[in-house]
Amino acid sequence: MGEEDARRAVAAAPAPALAAAAANPGAGLSGDRPRRAFGDLAGRRPVLAFLLRRVGAGLGTLLVVSLLLYVAVQVLPGDVAQIVLGRTATPERVAALRASLHLNQPLPARYLAWLTGMLTGHLGDSTAALAQGNTVPVWQAIHGPLGNSLVLAGITMVIFIPVCVVLGTLAALRAGRAADHVISLSALSVSALPEFLVGTLLIVVFFTELNLLSPIASISPGQTPFSDPAHLVLPVLTLLGISTAFGTRLLRASVAESLREDFVAMARLNGLSESRVIWRYALRNALGPSIQVIAQMIQYLVGGIIITESVFNYPGIGTALVQAVLVRDPQEVSVIAAILAAFYIGINILADLAVVLVVPRLRTRL
Repeated sequence: MGEEDARRAVAAAPAPALAAAAANPGAGLSGDRPRRAFGDLAGRRPVLAFLLRRVGAGLGTLLVVSLLLYVAVQVLPGDVAQIVLGRTATPERVAALRASLHLNQPLPARYLAWLTGMLTGHLGDSTAALAQGNTVPVWQAIHGPLGNSLVLAGITMVIFIPVCVVLGTLAALRAGRAADHVISLSALSVSALPEFLVGTLLIVVFFTELNLLSPIASISPGQTPFSDPAHLVLPVLTLLGISTAFGTRLLRASVAESLREDFVAMARLNGLSESRVIWRYALRNALGPSIQVIAQMIQYLVGGIIITESVFNYPGIGTALVQAVLVRDPQEVSVIAAILAAFYIGINILADLAVVLVVPRLRTRL
């Protein structure tokens, strides 16, 4: 286009378009379009834009975590094929297992192949099974234990949420009184104990002394955790004791802080009933921190459930992870660890979204 044609195009352009072009000379660049589109979305749908940002950050975090997990598992000292085969290792068997595990390929190529399989649902085969001449997909090996752990965690959370809310709120409302001291000291005492010690104490009480419950929470093949619900009692009590102790203390602090706010004092000065002040102002404004407390306790279950399942020999994902580490199965270990990491990140995203939805003033800051 010549100079004369350019002058004609400028002269024919509408005034608003010229003003917009002068105000934002880079607006016509193609690289700026996604940024403007996301800005428009943030203005029209702030919650959706916030969710997209959190999901994007979560996926990026999960990618980094998967890389660290895979590298950490793969660079452990020793030859994986040699260790897995053990006494049955021969040069021929070691070479065959290394070839089936693609250990002769560079580490970046193996990671990309593993990541592609994770994204497409092909989780690979168990290394320990390959060493025995069998082909057992990792998902086939872990989907049962994963379901058992979800049952155990779900039952714990169904009991934990109402108990924690009631005890934490009661302690905050009775701050400095006998009820607060009893609840706070009990929670502090229990939270100071590790899971294996709480589980051991429960075994001593309910099995050794009372002979009421079995210390082994085994599940026969073909059965579900609900086939014998009595086996779930001690593992649930162990997880519930630790999580309720932590959650009660955190929730008490949240509600007590809300009760000290100026709007609570103004509501009382305006003559509102104490029950209305508590339910409509104090607890409602403590709801956001309470969701974060519950999310933290759900994440805590991921770590606590591994120890608890080991104590009671419960066939869950924690037991599967421990066994995979003992037999040096890098494929199963990396897959289980990635699933647990995705669970952590997903709970964070859901908790942040829930807080934004229940606290209206936060949506103005997105």
